[in-house]
Amino acid sequence: MTDNMVMRFAPSPALICILAAWLTLGLATVLRPRPPQAREVRRGRGWAWGLVLQGLSIAIVWTWRDHEPPSLLVSAVAVLLASSSVAVMLACQRALGRQFAYQARLVEGHRLITTGPYRYVRNPIYAALFGLALATGLVVTRWQAIPLFAVLYAAGTVIRIRSEERLLRAGFGPEFDAYARRVPALIPLPWRKL
Repeated sequence: MTDNMVMRFAPSPALICILAAWLTLGLATVLRPRPPQAREVRRGRGWAWGLVLQGLSIAIVWTWRDHEPPSLLVSAVAVLLASSSVAVMLACQRALGRQFAYQARLVEGHRLITTGPYRYVRNPIYAALFGLALATGLVVTRWQAIPLFAVLYAAGTVIRIRSEERLLRAGFGPEFDAYARRVPALIPLPWRKL
């Protein structure tokens, strides 16, 4: 094998950082301290379709590979985006505690979380996961696949947000409505009063 062939298959430093970000998130999610399991009292409907679309969008990012390494600027942006996205997701897991779940549900003693990243947006995990997947796309994906990823991810996110917010509105009523008026759903708006 020639040196040129070895360089072509060697992962870039940016890709190594992106893989480390995914690994960090996965390990932190699997190994997080598990408080006593709370009894589920209500489950949302329709959220699974959103999860499927989000998963499909992330699969596109990983499978439509670009064999050219990204520029230094793109690599730096991707690494910064990936690391900040993982930091936000870990802060969300801490803020949610025993309420953290992949499905839309309310558990016994459920509280409306409005602290940590939830102070700035109602759905920070979806925004951060988009950031991590986009960072991955910047490093490994053909640029033509990124709009398809974004559209599928956005569609899945809208489905999940609607399901979860119906559930939260049913469980918390006026408290959730006031929170929803005060805090944007997905993108922090600096001009809104926090």
